[in-house]
Amino acid sequence: MKIISRVMTLLVLVLFVGCAGQTGGGSTSSSTVGKALAIVKPATLSNVSSPLQVCMATNGYTVEPAKKGVNPGKGHHHLIIDTDIPADLSKPVAKDDTHIHMGDGSTCKTINLAKGQHTITALFAQGNHVPYNPPVTDSVTVSVVHVN
Repeated sequence: MKIISRVMTLLVLVLFVGCAGQTGGGSTSSSTVGKALAIVKPATLSNVSSPLQVCMATNGYTVEPAKKGVNPGKGHHHLIIDTDIPADLSKPVAKDDTHIHMGDGSTCKTINLAKGQHTITALFAQGNHVPYNPPVTDSVTVSVVHVN
């Protein structure tokens, strides 16, 4: 009986350690469990000041600079402000005031927003700025109450 107990304990330990190391190259928190992409800062429906920092975490995907090209399971973030994700996911994400590229491989970006309610959508894309299909995305809604 002692042998079975020890084997079971060892099996549980091996499973725990094995699962704990599978983050896909990005950081995780309780808000990212089961999600490929999560905006971890700011919290949704929060009152914020502008400029504000937006941070993302990935699970199952690795964040890398766009200059590293198209690599399976890897890419970088885009922030889409107050608009929908692109309808055509076979084309690169636009680059304008409402589509912010984070091709440097960063996971946080400071953005300026006017007072009022805004929807911030994170969209993960390959090195060529073409989103994954189906899209890897997450959104938060914030209320900017103070602009610095």
